[in-house]
Amino acid sequence: MASSVILQPGREKSLQRRHPWIFSRGIEKTVGRTNSGDTVDVYGHEGTWLGRGAWSPESQIQVRIWTFEQNESIDNGFFQRRIATAQASREELIAQHGLTGYRLVAAESDGLPGVTIDKYANVLVCQLLSAGAEKHREKIVWALHKQFPDCSIYERSDVSVRKKEGLEEITQTLHGEVPDEVIIEENGVKIIVNVKEGHKTGFYLDQRDNRAIAAKYAKNKQVLNCFSYTGTFGSYAIANGAKSVTNLDVSDLALATALRNMQVNELDVSKAEFLKLDVFQALRDFKQQGREFEQIILDPPKFVDSKSSLNRACRGYKDINMLAMQILKPGGILCTFSCSGLLNFDLFQKVVADAALDAGRTVQIIERLGQAADHPVGSNYPEGFYLKGFVCRVL
Repeated sequence: MASSVILQPGREKSLQRRHPWIFSRGIEKTVGRTNSGDTVDVYGHEGTWLGRGAWSPESQIQVRIWTFEQNESIDNGFFQRRIATAQASREELIAQHGLTGYRLVAAESDGLPGVTIDKYANVLVCQLLSAGAEKHREKIVWALHKQFPDCSIYERSDVSVRKKEGLEEITQTLHGEVPDEVIIEENGVKIIVNVKEGHKTGFYLDQRDNRAIAAKYAKNKQVLNCFSYTGTFGSYAIANGAKSVTNLDVSDLALATALRNMQVNELDVSKAEFLKLDVFQALRDFKQQGREFEQIILDPPKFVDSKSSLNRACRGYKDINMLAMQILKPGGILCTFSCSGLLNFDLFQKVVADAALDAGRTVQIIERLGQAADHPVGSNYPEGFYLKGFVCRVL
């Protein structure tokens, strides 16, 4: 018999709305032995069964709900069903865009809390970020192999958030032979993905639609691609007729891959430059030098990892947007993004507005952007919405 968690009085409402998290302060007591990752039944204070989830004693989120169906067991079949449903829900998108790389499982939004799985050609890359995901690693691998028998499986659980669950960071091959690199294709552009050492699971699939949108504005423009990583925004820009692209990043490997990405797409490399520079300092230097651009793409890493860092992050976002606005030619286009989930759309818009005031520029927001469709947001889990962006005209 599964161990149980009894909630404090009045704490049932979020579970009745099928939100998958239970915080430690909402728990009155546990019944039975509860080890990290164990499956527990969750009951309201009056004894009503509410859900079945994974126990995580080290985390503030002490239970993550696997299922709200009382007769559903957390076994091999459970993970197989969840993964098959996730794949089926993406089939139309895959066919429409000819995708060979996409997010297969988006954690809570696909009913698998703490489990992120990306598919790059014939390699599946997993991040197991919760105690429950850790506990059921073998079942997840079994289900993936059942669904995708021709794919190798690699784990990239080298993420600091695991420490909040009392887990160590880990990378390992889980099944088959895993190459260091694979090539995927989206919107007709080929992309080299380093699945073992690249950022996150190897690449930022969530920006797929936004790369195509930014490219619409690139024709005949001098484009500055900040935090360029492996240069995919830049490749899109050149493919769509940009006059020139300057890729800025602090990583030699990323910039070398950016060059290779242009070469594999048979793009005119003479139109591109690859600068190993800190973006904040580079923007200040360009301003001092009087160097201007007609389109700037700002796709920084996550600045916010906790509520306590939100104000500092807002200052960083404002600073970088202000500097970009100051080196845009009149009528230039700024594509600016935040992947910080704790920074909501309205606050990000305020940050951009404040940056415009400090830059002394008039700015019009002409498009509002979000994450690609293979990164869905469960209606019961608004926290699944994290990537936001604006296309701005800077006058």
